[in-house]
Amino acid sequence: MSSDEPIASVLAWAGRQFAPLGENARLDAEVLLAGLLAVERSYLLTWPERRLPPAVLARYRAQVARRASGYPVAYLTGIREFWSLELRVTPATLIPRPETEGLVEVALASLTGITQPMVLDLGTGSGAVGLAIATERPDATVVAVDTCPRALAVARCNARRLGLQRVQFLLGDWLEPAGERRFHLIVANPPYVDPAEPELRCASLRFEPPTALLAPEQGLAELRRIVSGALTNLHHGGVLAVEHGYRQGAAVRTLFQTAGFEEIHTELDLQGHPRVTAGSQPT
Repeated sequence: MSSDEPIASVLAWAGRQFAPLGENARLDAEVLLAGLLAVERSYLLTWPERRLPPAVLARYRAQVARRASGYPVAYLTGIREFWSLELRVTPATLIPRPETEGLVEVALASLTGITQPMVLDLGTGSGAVGLAIATERPDATVVAVDTCPRALAVARCNARRLGLQRVQFLLGDWLEPAGERRFHLIVANPPYVDPAEPELRCASLRFEPPTALLAPEQGLAELRRIVSGALTNLHHGGVLAVEHGYRQGAAVRTLFQTAGFEEIHTELDLQGHPRVTAGSQPT
């Protein structure tokens, strides 16, 4: 590719570089270029004949090379949309995924009829789940916990950008920072990938924080810790909802049963896979 190419040619070239990564090659090419130009993707389609300044083209080439190696688009742009919210993400945080919106749906349903609910978001990362809940329930107080100071800084930044005032951020390990406080809802998207899983060969996962992805005991270790301790931090009738792997539904329901939860149920994701399990504190 020469240094004097129109947008259409540049995008076609980038798409060819990304082709081995999968079906989103053209979309990735457009998202990266639109981000560099600070324009909507529609601009690229409206003005395909326009030529890029050499400095922009050089930066785009560098981004294309990184993306072609498998580096996630969200880390290159620094932005990921989740629940119609534009969230900042960095390599310190997991990239929010569409299936996690199912956890938000279960969470919001559990808060129906509760005024000024108290919500605890464990392993908040970029803040995706907790901030989505806070957006939909402005009367809620959301306490977001993470063990990584850099992740908490990202979540705080996202809360400020979204103008969400009723969100608190605590540094610590799962339920420990909550002390003796009780909540109407606890949500968690903990590490649940078995280190032996073949999915880890996926190019993009190589760049995401392993502490947010991997868990021993076939991916169940952190889920077990959360489920076994959550009842002491729930109001009577309060709900714990967790995301898990699509093959872990039965095992996670067993964890809930062993811990003493009631009304245990598992919800499917958009692909029809078991993805979110919830249970209630006995009344």
